[in-house]
Amino acid sequence: MDGNGEDAAGRAEGTTIESFDIAQIMRAIPHRYPFLLVDRMVEVVKSVSAIGVKNVSINEPFFQGHFPAHPVMPGVLIIECMAQTAAVLVVESLGPDARGKLVYFMSIEGAKFRRPVVPGDQMRVHVVRERQRANIWKFRAEAKVDGKVVAEATYSAMILDR
Repeated sequence: MDGNGEDAAGRAEGTTIESFDIAQIMRAIPHRYPFLLVDRMVEVVKSVSAIGVKNVSINEPFFQGHFPAHPVMPGVLIIECMAQTAAVLVVESLGPDARGKLVYFMSIEGAKFRRPVVPGDQMRVHVVRERQRANIWKFRAEAKVDGKVVAEATYSAMILDR
């Protein structure tokens, strides 16, 4: 960010970026299969909010053991999807200087799981930045399937060099 609230590409804080494909996500964060849990970003409002999409498939490796007769996406992976969505928001908000850095979880508060996420669901993760001080960011997130909240949490993260 320069003194005018713009990044190196000249985009101002609060600027909406419509969509990111998987290649752009992979440039922003270091996660890879089988742990990359965001398939698309459908909206990023720099330094404000983001919406990431996870298409849940029976081919996910975790469904082999969670649970074979009744596949349910583990809650910790829903939280991880929230964190990855927030990490893309952080990197895009900070601009090119943030690429190659890592966003680490610091705390998770108030996590609630309202209903199971199962194969065939498309989960949309809505992340809102609550505050930022230096390299520490705090977020509030909701994961939704068909417009209904399936999980929510508040969490904080720190961005650091590798």
